[in-house]
Amino acid sequence: MAARTSSRSTIPDGPAWFDAAPAPVVLLQGGEELFASRAVQRIVAILRQKNPSLDIHTMDAAAYTRGALRAATSPSLFADPTVVVVEHAESMNDEFLADALDYVAHPDPEVVVVVRHGGGVRGKRLLDAMREAGVPAYACQAIKKESEVVDFAAGEFRRANRTVAAAAVRALVSAVGTDVSQVAAACAQLMADVEGQITEDVVARYYGTRVLATGFAVADAAVTGATAEALALVRHALETGTDPVPLVAALASKLRTLAKVGAARGRAGASALGLAPWQVERAQRDLRHWTAIEAGAAADHEVKGAARSPAFAVERAVRRVAELAAG
Repeated sequence: MAARTSSRSTIPDGPAWFDAAPAPVVLLQGGEELFASRAVQRIVAILRQKNPSLDIHTMDAAAYTRGALRAATSPSLFADPTVVVVEHAESMNDEFLADALDYVAHPDPEVVVVVRHGGGVRGKRLLDAMREAGVPAYACQAIKKESEVVDFAAGEFRRANRTVAAAAVRALVSAVGTDVSQVAAACAQLMADVEGQITEDVVARYYGTRVLATGFAVADAAVTGATAEALALVRHALETGTDPVPLVAALASKLRTLAKVGAARGRAGASALGLAPWQVERAQRDLRHWTAIEAGAAADHEVKGAARSPAFAVERAVRRVAELAAG
């Protein structure tokens, strides 16, 4: 079934990268390099199960020369199956557009052509032609929200048939950050090194220092009124080279979440608030003594140039939020 698109976005609403499968023409849409690369690896692996002597060609749509696509998809001397991977279709030149339009209309059923399009409107004629021809499209768009990265990390364990505690996934993302490549590497390391269920204690053992010194750990301690713990964490983070700006950004993000949940007063669910269910539950627990949004706003202003000492501004904001929370 053809993927749906809208006038505002060319990203498909259909299957995701981890469902990619061989077809005469395959479209991978989105700017996340890791997802697109994995989709290609999955397609190649499926084909190699049937024929190990797979012939793989890679070409750049931005530096394409006329006739190269048809040459790459022509039968080889030894009749080996062929995969052609086209990179940077979001920057395609006119020569590639013309040849690709011709090829999509009459693809070789014995060849798999994978087109990677990083997003944007360049090549819209080709995307439309692919959709009309029923070319399978798989979403590889980048994810940036922490809740989406948590879902991705949980999926890494699920796809490997490994059991992991929800708290462990959240702790892992808090420690590693929201770069999906780093999160994927951390998940792979844990699964390779640890047998059985992966718990929060396991994550702390592997990433303890990073877990304790993240901005979100500082924010969590501050909003629950743990003043001493919050200050110790922020001082450790600053002493180990953490920039004050992301620390205050984490504090501000925490306060915004509390503001959303507090204003909703239980009338809106997690999806309506743009939050994960665990974020709503945690915010509801933290709201008992919360009155500190102005402290976060002031600190954000100060660490971006309004104060002589950004580090002192962070510490003062954390202290203020924690004292207000402690009531």
